[in-house]
Amino acid sequence: MCQDRKRLIRALCILFAVNILVISVLQTASQAATYRQGSTGEPVRTIQTKLRNWGYYDGAVDGIYGSATTAAVKLFQKKNGLTPDGITGPATLRALGMPDSGGGSSGSNAQSADLELLARVISAEARGEPYSGQVAVGAVILNRVEHPAFPSTIAGVVYQPGAFTCMVDGQFDEPVAESSVRAARDAINGADPSGGAIYYFNPDTATSAWIWSRPLIKVIGKHRFCA
Repeated sequence: MCQDRKRLIRALCILFAVNILVISVLQTASQAATYRQGSTGEPVRTIQTKLRNWGYYDGAVDGIYGSATTAAVKLFQKKNGLTPDGITGPATLRALGMPDSGGGSSGSNAQSADLELLARVISAEARGEPYSGQVAVGAVILNRVEHPAFPSTIAGVVYQPGAFTCMVDGQFDEPVAESSVRAARDAINGADPSGGAIYYFNPDTATSAWIWSRPLIKVIGKHRFCA
């Protein structure tokens, strides 16, 4: 009986220790999902790098979340419809293309966030276009992700300053059309009616003379898709 009691006590102690460890890990992951002034480490360096590449930050990429990083985050948030508090929480991390930061999101969540963002841009940029034209807009974004001249994530491409008219005219915040969700899914699955284009524009509304210099690949609906 004495030995059984000792085994029981030992088992309970181990179980208690494991529970404490799990709680500690979960708390750490939860805390790590938010970065603010005073935070340090590799995730902060990634935040600074993305903001710098997209033109929001011109300070050192040193992994230290200082006042310059806070100001850059506020500017990014303000430009992209987020609360401009300078704190990089879950919503801002998703906008930066960092859905896995903090260890709490799975790969499927990351894919879902990419699909949602891609669908929103397709809806804003190509609402009313033929379905193939909607898929083509999504394909252009994905083609840019693979192109060395552009950011390497969907969020990076979408939030690159000046890249898409919908980010400044309010269309990005409009409800997402159901067809755009299907178009985004098709584009992610490899469909590319654009023929490998990395640019597109509407000739009736384009104000840039430079865009006309891009080699035309094809026309779908009102959009010209170009190399």
